[in-house]
Amino acid sequence: MRLRSIVAPLLKWFAKNARDLPWRRTRDPYAVWVSEIMLQQTQVKTVIPYWERWMNRLPDVATLANAREDTVIKLWEGLGYYSRVRNMQKAARLIRDEHGGRFPRDLTGVLSLPGVGRYTGGAVCSIAFNQSEPIVDGNVIRVLTRVAGIEESPKAKPVLEQIWAFADDLVKHAVARQQPRQRNASAFNQAMMELGALVCRPRNPLCGGCPLQGRCTARKENKVETIPALAKRAAATKRRFIGFIINWRGKVFVQRRPSGDVNAGFWEFPNWEVSADAELADLAKGNLSLGQAEPEPLCVINHSITRYRNRLEMFLLRVSRKPRLAKLHGEWVSLGKIDKFPLTAAHRKVAKRL
Repeated sequence: MRLRSIVAPLLKWFAKNARDLPWRRTRDPYAVWVSEIMLQQTQVKTVIPYWERWMNRLPDVATLANAREDTVIKLWEGLGYYSRVRNMQKAARLIRDEHGGRFPRDLTGVLSLPGVGRYTGGAVCSIAFNQSEPIVDGNVIRVLTRVAGIEESPKAKPVLEQIWAFADDLVKHAVARQQPRQRNASAFNQAMMELGALVCRPRNPLCGGCPLQGRCTARKENKVETIPALAKRAAATKRRFIGFIINWRGKVFVQRRPSGDVNAGFWEFPNWEVSADAELADLAKGNLSLGQAEPEPLCVINHSITRYRNRLEMFLLRVSRKPRLAKLHGEWVSLGKIDKFPLTAAHRKVAKRL
């Protein structure tokens, strides 16, 4: 198979150019798993401090399984895609209850964990255990489509399966040629991702410094900028929210997102999604019943979640008497303790304005 010729130069390049990342200093499958979940849709530089804090507080499966939910989601606060952290604790409890507290050591066992898919399963097995399991992420797709000259969209299932087949053959070839004490499954899979992240970038790739430049079909045919073929993004949906900081004697009211919600377990200030022409006074009167209190503009937070472009307009309400918030369920928290609550990303930004 022609693609196998990339294995040797890629391993050699990785040995000299691999970044010194904290999770690369361990073979603990739990630590590798935590890093891989955190790295989904998140940049390496963002993940490093989160991973280090997490491993300091929750260093193994048992501590994660037994931790309070608030502790776990507070450590995750700011990383987004919060279903990931809820699935991690579910997985830890499954390992505790059904695997005797020992992290699964084969692909079938790892794939049985909540929130673990084909990529994460292959990453844990290859990196932690040096098993010849393939991985395919955005970086790997970019490298293999360019090297192989695949011009069809990798979003198409037959094309994606072809890429997985290439990755499977390559990691097995890497393992077949490894010498004693070498860990070629781990090294090769990480090398593919590293090359995609540092050299074979989506835009302005550094082809001159690529160890595969002489073997790259896209470079030879001057198609690097058009491979891989990218699907058109769906148009963004704009959403508007209005929220209130209700301040009573130095305390503010917060409420917890309900179970089943996308941000379940996290806390927010009272807020509602509204139409573009909604009136602030009507919203406050209909939901808060705060008498004569006049809302003061506090801040506007613009934030994006997948295809949504959200605008959060926050107002401050100062009240002298403790209000009856019959339509709301939450807690009064002193301003000095608000940092201890795991807040959603947008509301964490609001809290910093107080």
